[in-house]
Amino acid sequence: MHTIKLNIQDNIFDKVIYFLQHLPKDEVKIIDDTTIIKRQKIDRFNTIKLHTKDFKFDRKEANAR
Repeated sequence: MHTIKLNIQDNIFDKVIYFLQHLPKDEVKIIDDTTIIKRQKIDRFNTIKLHTKDFKFDRKEANAR
C-alpha cells in the first residue's frame, strides 16, 4: 500500500478525481480531499496614539454618563 499527496490545479482537478473514482474501489481509496484557499491580502489598520499621560479616570463621572 502506498500513499501520495498531490497539489492539483483547479482546471484539472475534476479529471484527476474522475480517474481515481473509476479505479477499483478495493484498490484505491480517496482518504482526504482538501481545498487550499489562497490567503487574500489583508488591509492593515492604522493606529491612533492617544495622549493619556495626565488623564485621571473618575469612576463616579463615568457612571453618571
